[in-house]
Amino acid sequence: MRAWNVLATGYPAASRVFLLSPAYCGGRRAQALLSPRARGEMAGRLASGALTLADAFAFMSGLYFRGKLAYAHAFTASESASWARVITPTRGLQPLDLIVSPALIEEFASVDVASGGERFQGPLERDAWEVASRLGPCDRVVLLGSIATDKYVAILSRVFAHRLVCPSAFVGRGDMSRGALLLRSAAARTELEYMPLSSAVVRRGRRAPSINADAAGC
Repeated sequence: MRAWNVLATGYPAASRVFLLSPAYCGGRRAQALLSPRARGEMAGRLASGALTLADAFAFMSGLYFRGKLAYAHAFTASESASWARVITPTRGLQPLDLIVSPALIEEFASVDVASGGERFQGPLERDAWEVASRLGPCDRVVLLGSIATDKYVAILSRVFAHRLVCPSAFVGRGDMSRGALLLRSAAARTELEYMPLSSAVVRRGRRAPSINADAAGC
């Protein structure tokens, strides 16, 4: 099992790195998962030490994280030089298959990502610089997460500069709409167009048309 506080080394040359924003670990779904009375597949996997970070966040977040996860899987599988990491509240950037424990989920829940703070920002910046050191000048880091706030965009922009991009269709969309869009794109194997995240004006556009979750295969 990987150490939680160490980013794996030996990355391949990458044309794209997908960064998935974190799920909220203090909500009802997280509490239900951590309850001593919890039943079901996810609770069983957590208790047995077989629950991955990706599956835990998908369970706690629902449609939005499932969309990010499906999209990252679809377009890392189709390009061997691409890979993905999850932004975590306290452990920086971690692989999708990291095994989580109840104690780690509780640790994540103890930090408010929106308010920043050194417990969140320090590990994120450390790991972002590690990733940046392994990228070529034309490689891209694709943020699959909120683009209208600076809770992680500020750090990632400072580290990756022009290489940091996001799906242009994210502008003006809420979380549910983004999740549905990503699920639909993954199912169709049609990668979205990307735009640089260097412009605050671009990040705060007019509200985009909604997407029906059922039509996205949810």
